This record gives sequence, C-alpha cells and structure tokens, in this order.
Amino acid sequence: MPLFSRLRCWYLSRVLNVVSAHPKNRLENRIYISNASELKIGHNVRINENVFIQSATIGNNVMIAPNVAILSSTHSYERLDIPMVDQEDVFGLPPVIEDDVWIGRNVVIKHGITIGKGAIVGACSLVTKDVPSYAIVGGVPAKVIKYRNAQETEKKYENE
Repeated sequence: MPLFSRLRCWYLSRVLNVVSAHPKNRLENRIYISNASELKIGHNVRINENVFIQSATIGNNVMIAPNVAILSSTHSYERLDIPMVDQEDVFGLPPVIEDDVWIGRNVVIKHGITIGKGAIVGACSLVTKDVPSYAIVGGVPAKVIKYRNAQETEKKYENE
C-alpha cells in the first residue's frame, strides 16, 4: 500500500477516530469529509480519489470509486420570500453502506439511504431509495436491474 494512503488511514484512525486501523484500508487522494464525528468506516475499505462524504456508516469490504458523493443534507427551497442560497440546509439521517458493497464512479447517494449487504451501484447513478441486499442498481434515479447470486455469497461469509 502506498505510503500516503497509510498515513491518511493512520490520521483518520488515530486522530479523528473515523476509520479502523485495518491494514487493508486504502484511502486515496482528495477525500473530502464534511463531518468526521458522524463518519464510521469499517475494515478492508477502499475509497478512491475525489470522494465527498458528509457523514455515513460504511461497513467492511466496501469499494467506493472516484467522484462519489455521500450526502446527509439537502438544500431548503420551501420559502419564496428568501433566496434559496440563504435558506438553511436540511439535515437527514446519514447513509448506511453495509458490508461487501461496490459503489461505481460518479454516484450520488442521498441522505437516509441504506445500501444493503452485497449490493452494487452502477456508475453515474442517483440513489434516492434504499437498495436491497445483493441488488445491482443503476440509473437516475437508481432502480434494481437484477440481483447477484445471494446463496453463493452467503456461503462465502458463513465459511469465514
């Protein structure tokens, strides 16, 4: 593992207490964390470059491709007498990404979403609803395309 990735993992685990000190965690350049106190990252997690995370819970064995946004807030636009830029942000529940998930490039995950165990989110998707375990989703908004072979995957985890 490159030295700078190890240093990032060390800093996030020891100083911010965000990431576990697992030797297989790999965090690339330009990962933007908005609220470190509400971010938890599991073991064997790979986060590529240019990823923006407001707050979230990320499980074990997760891959996050470049240019992903994981959001826990949105903009308020209800009042017409106040410009939208001056209205307060609305915070929701942080997203939960369960174990063995693959998030493709350029994905946006909205607040309050749970991405189930073993799911795959295709590139350029907008995730606005919960993703079932072992589902492969894609699109804007993301919809289930098909399911992975869940029985084989479950057997793998039982043997570990």
